[in-house]
Amino acid sequence: NQTNASEFVLLGLTSDPHLQNLLFFVFSVIYFITLFGNMLIMIVISIDPHLHSPMYFFLFHLALIDICYATTIVPYMLLNFLVKQKTIVFSVCIMQMSLILLSAGSEIFMLSAMAYDRYVAICKPLHYQEIMNKPVCNWLVGGAWAMGVLHSIVNTLPMLNVQFCKHTEIKHFSCELPPLLAAACSGTFLSNLVLLSSAVIFGSSSFLLTLISYIYIISTVLKIQSARGRHKAFSTCSSHLIIVVLLYTTALFQYTKPSSVSAFILDQLFSIQYSILTPMLNPIIYSLKNNDVKAALGRMLGKMQVFQ
Repeated sequence: NQTNASEFVLLGLTSDPHLQNLLFFVFSVIYFITLFGNMLIMIVISIDPHLHSPMYFFLFHLALIDICYATTIVPYMLLNFLVKQKTIVFSVCIMQMSLILLSAGSEIFMLSAMAYDRYVAICKPLHYQEIMNKPVCNWLVGGAWAMGVLHSIVNTLPMLNVQFCKHTEIKHFSCELPPLLAAACSGTFLSNLVLLSSAVIFGSSSFLLTLISYIYIISTVLKIQSARGRHKAFSTCSSHLIIVVLLYTTALFQYTKPSSVSAFILDQLFSIQYSILTPMLNPIIYSLKNNDVKAALGRMLGKMQVFQ
């Protein structure tokens, strides 16, 4: 039984065939909206000169991360709704885990970079172009991706020495690291230690960068005399703030939830929220809350009608 497993069984969300058919339809729609919404955001930012600014440069890469995040998880999840044998090969499972870690790490630091951009725009508007120049933006985006890669590598390497029993069931719909470690037979001490340490180091550092930026932003906005001026200043970062609250609230619940019978259900719900729903909601929130994006979409649709 201690022989290292060559494949795992993903238990998924449910074993009920009728419910699986319904969930296949629901998550297919969610995945389509995620791909369509994020690709549309990327296309609009690329072709519209009005959106060639640091804020939308970061949004372009956030949309790219969301596509990677959703594509890492949802297609295999949809496949498992259709097949009876819900197995995944060890190497594919580890690869999926690595890409999830990369996407999650890149996303939180990209949000930190976006928070810094909003801080400079609101707190130092006269020096915005000077501070947020192209090399700085490239370094911030490159740094976010690099932190995601580092987060993935430091957590993946210890997993290569973890022992799994011959028949291993993963109580999850994807090869996320926590449920993967919970299914292991032995050799998890180092991986658990690295997981906890990286969650504290990467999570707290990105959260503190975002929090400090918003402390300065809020203090600056409150000093503006007119209500219209405060509303205009705060509206430029409201979309970003909604996304940050959604992501960090879920993560907070995930790490502070009680160890009870309902923990399995909570794990699934929280994972769906930050790995599947958040990538879908990001472009919707930015499209609805951002007048520049709405105007750019209108211009693009207008050009398409002219060509027709």
